[in-house]
Amino acid sequence: MNNRTVQFSLQLVLVFVVLVVFSACKKEDNKPDTTVVNNPLANPENGPAAGNPDGNSPIPTEAGTEDVSNPDQVVGNGTPESCTCQAVKDAVAKGGKIVFNCGDQPHTITMDSPAQVFNNANPDVVIDGGGLITLSGGGTNRILYMNTCDQDLVWTTPNCDNQDHPRLTVQNITFSDGNAVGFGQELEGGGGAIWVRGGRFKAVNTRFFNNVCAGTGADVGGGAIRVFSQYNGLPVYIVNSTFGGADGYGNQGSNGAALSSIGTSWTIINSLFTHNKAIGNGGNPAQSGTPGGGSGGAIYNDGNTMTLTLLGTKIENNEVVQHGSGIFFVTNNRTGNIVIDNSVIRNNTGGSWYPVYPNISMHADTRIEVTNSVIE
Repeated sequence: MNNRTVQFSLQLVLVFVVLVVFSACKKEDNKPDTTVVNNPLANPENGPAAGNPDGNSPIPTEAGTEDVSNPDQVVGNGTPESCTCQAVKDAVAKGGKIVFNCGDQPHTITMDSPAQVFNNANPDVVIDGGGLITLSGGGTNRILYMNTCDQDLVWTTPNCDNQDHPRLTVQNITFSDGNAVGFGQELEGGGGAIWVRGGRFKAVNTRFFNNVCAGTGADVGGGAIRVFSQYNGLPVYIVNSTFGGADGYGNQGSNGAALSSIGTSWTIINSLFTHNKAIGNGGNPAQSGTPGGGSGGAIYNDGNTMTLTLLGTKIENNEVVQHGSGIFFVTNNRTGNIVIDNSVIRNNTGGSWYPVYPNISMHADTRIEVTNSVIE
């Protein structure tokens, strides 16, 4: 074999090695970045645990908890008495990473009005209860409010409905007894615990108990959470979270007794929805002689291009009057879709219009992908 042949053979080997390495790197790059999320509310002293105990779906890194080891705001000085409603409101108004120092036992802070996220404060707002804190609306008040298009909270961009901040995270915390009744109807009357428009929002290791929003209205909803207009259509992440979880803990509202949105995508991972009730009646648009509503025992999605993704999630024992005992999903221009994997949706009651799967109200031509799941 002459030198030219040897050189050519070595070149071929080198090309083959490069291709193998590139292929391996490419495969590695295609793997989504995931994280392990420690859940301090997996075995709480009070109330149902946070998250689906049977959920084991991987959690994308961006859906995990935020690091609060160097907080910007600390609510309390070590005693329960120091952890006041006003201290919470002041901390949220300033933004940044917020933690609590209220003692080493579970503690409830009752809000006399909602804590508000200001758009011109810190672009990142993280509220971390450390597994001990419950924020309560006392049965009369919404708990947390963020709205990039509310001039009272300061407009910061010319496109308030599509801006990347504030980025609000609630984690390791419980929201209970929030009440949005009386805050208005189709827009403002939703979100008994949390109301969000614009920026980004996620909830990790959270619990929502006995929150309520307006009980009638064709499009109003979100006994626990109501969301609009996330930046660039990116999803809201709900991770290791519980809405209801046991009899006597459920949330309720006209539609979407746990979650409600218009034109918003959701990625819900290892979470639990039980004992929530959509109590409106007449649907959307409201039937003649009715106030409207009554759809989405757990989740209400309305809009156009959006995706509802359920991973490792359980939805059961929820109730409706009108449609979607578990899920109501309407994509008006048929561009939206549903993805369900490693999940259970069953034993939800009431309503009608189930063209493809029980528990799910959707147009028959809506794209839906179901894998390794039980829907019955």
